[in-house]
Amino acid sequence: MYPFAQKQGVVPGSDGAGEVVAVGKNVTRFQPGSKVVTLFNQGHLAGSLDTQTIATGLGGVIDGTLRQYGTFNEAGLVEMPESLNWQEASTLSCAAVTAWNALYGLKPLVPGDVVLTQGTGGVSIFAVQFAKAAGATVIATTSSSEKEAILKKLGADHVINYKDVPEWGEKAASLTPKKAGVNHILEVGGPKTMAQSLKAVKIDGVISIIGFLGGNAKEQPSFLDALSNVCTVRGILVGSRQQFEDMNRAIEVNGIKPVVDEKIFSLEQVKEYVILSVEWTLNVWILTDCFVGHTSICGIRSILESLPLRLSRVQN
Repeated sequence: MYPFAQKQGVVPGSDGAGEVVAVGKNVTRFQPGSKVVTLFNQGHLAGSLDTQTIATGLGGVIDGTLRQYGTFNEAGLVEMPESLNWQEASTLSCAAVTAWNALYGLKPLVPGDVVLTQGTGGVSIFAVQFAKAAGATVIATTSSSEKEAILKKLGADHVINYKDVPEWGEKAASLTPKKAGVNHILEVGGPKTMAQSLKAVKIDGVISIIGFLGGNAKEQPSFLDALSNVCTVRGILVGSRQQFEDMNRAIEVNGIKPVVDEKIFSLEQVKEYVILSVEWTLNVWILTDCFVGHTSICGIRSILESLPLRLSRVQN
């Protein structure tokens, strides 16, 4: 079950890239014609979330991006990277910012660090790209040779098939300098993979808990495991506008291109996509006559994110 704020009757969708077609008289950040991307939590501008900003999620509490036109506060949008097209930019709001927050939000990634990612979902793929751009070593886990090839093509230094190596945590640690462990782990599996993440993490390393794709498990690590491994375990919910803007600069400087899938659905096929997405783990495109966008999955709940507002409206 999705653990964050939501209410009934809200237009779904958190991610979007679009063009501003009109602004209110007091708007200063944008003008008609500006290319923009939506901020996941509209009130999260900088620093930590609080009880107010955590309840400003697009598609959860506030009408989201699954529409052709939308009205947004100017504070809840960022400039679209000039190096990306509409489709690429529309993938950034959730997965990309989450990955950036995991790597830079608490203990910033530095060259030479080791990063561990799980699977080939949006967050993990962006994490591989950001980590390699920063000069880090990447260890990735997956369950198939096909996805292993994708990860290696993106630059992953080591790929572990967790079906072949169930104790992949110890294996990951053995691949690090002096077998000291991993600096940053992006934990998307949840209870079923957390024990292995704790075996892989370095002393004073950071495990960022992002999702629970693996479902629940009867036996789970306890709080004391964080103590015995002398590491930090943190939960994160996407990231702030400041982090988004920092990330966009890195994307442009390093020429990073979001990885997208070739499968396309029309807006009329959204229901079909929801059924398929329960088992589909790659990024899927939804295309309409007016706009094109990206969708992804969060946990076991099929959240329709990433529909861009090709025609959007900003007001104060």
